[in-house]
Amino acid sequence: MSVRDVKRDCMTIPEKLGQVSWGLILVLGLVASVGFAMQYSAANGNWQPWTLPQMARFGVGIAALIAIAMVDVRFWHRHAYLVYAVAIVLLVIVDFFGTVGMGAQRWLDLYVIQVQPSEVAKIALILALARHFHALQAEDVVRFWPLLVPAGLVLLPAALVMKQPDLGTAAMLLASAGVIFFVAGVRLRWFAIAIVLVLASLPLGWKMMHDYQHDRILTYLDPERDPLGTGYHILQSKIALGAGGLFGKGFMEGTQSHLSFLPERQTDFIFTMLAEEFGLVGGVGLMLLYGLVVAFGYAISLRSASQFGRLLGLGLTSVFFLYVLINIAMVTGLVPVVGVPLPLVSYGGTSMMTLLFGFGLMMSVHVHRDVPVPRRPGGHATN
Repeated sequence: MSVRDVKRDCMTIPEKLGQVSWGLILVLGLVASVGFAMQYSAANGNWQPWTLPQMARFGVGIAALIAIAMVDVRFWHRHAYLVYAVAIVLLVIVDFFGTVGMGAQRWLDLYVIQVQPSEVAKIALILALARHFHALQAEDVVRFWPLLVPAGLVLLPAALVMKQPDLGTAAMLLASAGVIFFVAGVRLRWFAIAIVLVLASLPLGWKMMHDYQHDRILTYLDPERDPLGTGYHILQSKIALGAGGLFGKGFMEGTQSHLSFLPERQTDFIFTMLAEEFGLVGGVGLMLLYGLVVAFGYAISLRSASQFGRLLGLGLTSVFFLYVLINIAMVTGLVPVVGVPLPLVSYGGTSMMTLLFGFGLMMSVHVHRDVPVPRRPGGHATN
């Protein structure tokens, strides 16, 4: 072990705090502040029922982020499979004891809070895949048989989430896993084979879908087919987006949202309300902030000396990017409405806390970026 490695191993808490990327935390705070303002607007100028609880969650989440960043990245490597196992158990439990809401059984009621295990699974899957691929040799990644285990790690939570049913989250699990596979060096031909298999299974998948999922896809293809029913949400969203123009109607002056034409304005369609009140300029401004978060994430990932840190950081950043991409594409009618929140802006406890937990892991990668991570716990340290 080099002198530099020993120094990293012996960092004190104040030294670790000095390594924290406070710029990233500042940008996260700016994004969350946009959410606070829009939730205040959604409640017609009231701090309740959304703004104050969301501010409290963010404060707790940032404290947790910093605490997680202080934990050696090798701890997360060592316990990656344990976190994954806990997520799988929660997904199984929600199937038996979950709370039903909006036609799906996705939440566990813990009396104090409601937890959505599928959100936990997104982070847990990235952890497990990062550890698995970190342990493989380069020649193993390009072969078929060593890929069966990580494929199983992906398909198990995806199948459990599909059963809830939650098509949007299942798709995010598959997409974020695909990023890990690609960055780890899996050959493109395996991606091509997977795409062909998915396309071939579409007829069977259509038969297995619920009626409301059929309606979402048909509405995506033709929103006018049921303008007062399944097409209502996206049509109202497009009207609000167009009404905002370049600079918007002004804070708390959006007619579509404040006259209750826009549904779920504090959660799934909060970007639409932002665009109506602050126009194209406001929407682009928020997207630029998201772009800064993604840039920070990729920079942190690529500076990590270990494969585990790189894969973990890139996976977590990609999950965040997919949140943003799918939500904005959803409210603009580019993809079907699948109920994916806008990160740190939409109201919601589990999504915010799991995202901040993920950023805590990313910050741990950054703080311990020069610490060598063993291929296997207890094994020889390697990068």
